[in-house]
Amino acid sequence: MTESILSRRDLRFLLHDWLDVSALTERERFADHSRETFDSLLEVSEDIAREHFAPHYRKNDLNEPTFDGETVHIIPEVKAALDTFAESGLLTGAVDEEYGGIQLPHTVSRACFAWFQAANIATSSYAMLSMGNAALLLAHGTPEQIERYVVPELEGRFTGTMCLSEPEVGSSLSDVSTRAVPQDDGTYRVHGQKMWISGGEHELSENIVHLVLARAEGDAPGVKGLSLFIVPKKLVNDDGSVGQRNDVVLSGLNHKMGWRGTTNTLLNFGEGAFTPGGKSGAVGHLVGERGKGLAYMFHMMNGARIGVGSGAVALGYRGYLAALEYARDRIQGRPLEDKDPAAPPVHLVRHPDIRRMLLASKSYVEGGMALVLYAARLLDESQTAPEAADRERADLLLDVLTPLVKTWPSRWCLKANDLAIQVLGGAGYTRDHDVEQLYRDNRLNPIHEGTDGIQSLDLLGRKVRMKGGAGLRLLAETIRATTAKAEGTAWAEQAAALETALARTESVTATLWADGDPLQAQSNSWEYLEAVGHTVMAWLWLEQALAADAAEAGTGDSATSGGADAGASASGAGSSAGSAASRASGADDTAFYAGKRAAARYFFSHELPRVHPQFDLLESLDRTFADLDDAVL
Repeated sequence: MTESILSRRDLRFLLHDWLDVSALTERERFADHSRETFDSLLEVSEDIAREHFAPHYRKNDLNEPTFDGETVHIIPEVKAALDTFAESGLLTGAVDEEYGGIQLPHTVSRACFAWFQAANIATSSYAMLSMGNAALLLAHGTPEQIERYVVPELEGRFTGTMCLSEPEVGSSLSDVSTRAVPQDDGTYRVHGQKMWISGGEHELSENIVHLVLARAEGDAPGVKGLSLFIVPKKLVNDDGSVGQRNDVVLSGLNHKMGWRGTTNTLLNFGEGAFTPGGKSGAVGHLVGERGKGLAYMFHMMNGARIGVGSGAVALGYRGYLAALEYARDRIQGRPLEDKDPAAPPVHLVRHPDIRRMLLASKSYVEGGMALVLYAARLLDESQTAPEAADRERADLLLDVLTPLVKTWPSRWCLKANDLAIQVLGGAGYTRDHDVEQLYRDNRLNPIHEGTDGIQSLDLLGRKVRMKGGAGLRLLAETIRATTAKAEGTAWAEQAAALETALARTESVTATLWADGDPLQAQSNSWEYLEAVGHTVMAWLWLEQALAADAAEAGTGDSATSGGADAGASASGAGSSAGSAASRASGADDTAFYAGKRAAARYFFSHELPRVHPQFDLLESLDRTFADLDDAVL
């Protein structure tokens, strides 16, 4: 039977047969866990997601939040679901035990949360923002700030936001104009507007903890003058109780094409609507040092970028499964080879073009899930690997991959949603099926947490060049460790194709930066992002193919991945216990592994060849956009 939200079988394969998350329990931080606890939490996540998040997915879309001038009204199912999520403890999945957390590996916590993103992206976004907000403050806040703001967030009593953009600023954060005026008591009074703030106003929690990027009065222009401030909706008293209203008000709700159940807001800070302490200005508390606000905010933004990639995968995956189920149930047409009009019609899945769309979608969503979980595994390595060198290498590799983790699923898992509509035909364009809403919801992800274009500039302009190109060299080493494993296997031809694409990545990067001209190098950065993204995805499909072969054969050595060989230890050998468990389901597993191999072959034969025309264009140093006169547009 087709699974309607995510594939628990695929998650089990990725976590155990490929990434071997059970090996992490040998480390002190995760010593209290086992494979059994990981699997149990994944099961709990699936159950809660299906029972409390999925049922109001459509209702959330049809009944988006409203604002009556004083209060934002949201359907009651949202709060009930979030309360259940908090009560389960999953809100604190990766958080330290000393703060009441479960202290899970990020890899497992990310897989657990994917169930909620697939079930209801709008409702789960409130939790995602709160988790990111809390993680930033745990890393950079004072003990008092953690006690006052983070602990209630982790208990589910408070929620959190990130407030960067402004109406006239957008992504150009160096132009942020929100100002913070120092006060004699050590606090600040914040004045300005913030736009596109998800979760910025609601009645779902006792309080909302806004993390606001602002310029302290007198500090330098540009990003180096920006600081980060905690600006709560309501002040918090010394005893932890919620006090008077802060000078933060909702100016209006933005109405997006997707995520309609998530409030998206324009917030006014310090306009005098409320007078905390007897005067106007929103009371703010400095996080860390002045002038380091953007660096601190990137702690949350980078986590959010991985979260956006995960959400894009979850939405694409659900769309693919819906299309697969429809194609297996819907009877229409006859096989190409059968010309007899009296012959009985067949299921849609029997038609080659339908199979084409489904196999493409499978390669996108299962590949995207591998990318997201691999990134989470790198995060675990960067924090817990026994050797400092391994931690540093994992951190560097994650830094290079983060723009791709955000953008590749946002582009190609959205394509899976597009194909799902096409598989359903006319029905796909109606609200009788989820696939049209899934597409609208996923269409937001190319702009979330930095547009895809910004990510391409980051990848080509900074990530592959940082530390003298060490990041790109490490990525290349990691990929080549995988192609070396494929020598002498059924995947040698695919490994050779990957080697060719990787060599072009290296040579084209050098060509683009040969004269050091940023305009010349980055005018086609989008093409670079696409080509490198597909090269990385081909690598991850080769990894999965090798892991599937090893798991099915029962060798238990499903590929010490390139991450491990490169010192990142990110996708260590699949355990023999994992392989044995995977084989237990017999015939279903035979189809599962065959499906992995089919998707891998498809990606190498139909998708990877796309990169060469893109590399050709980049290598030509095309100046179409660099020299274009905007008057002709």
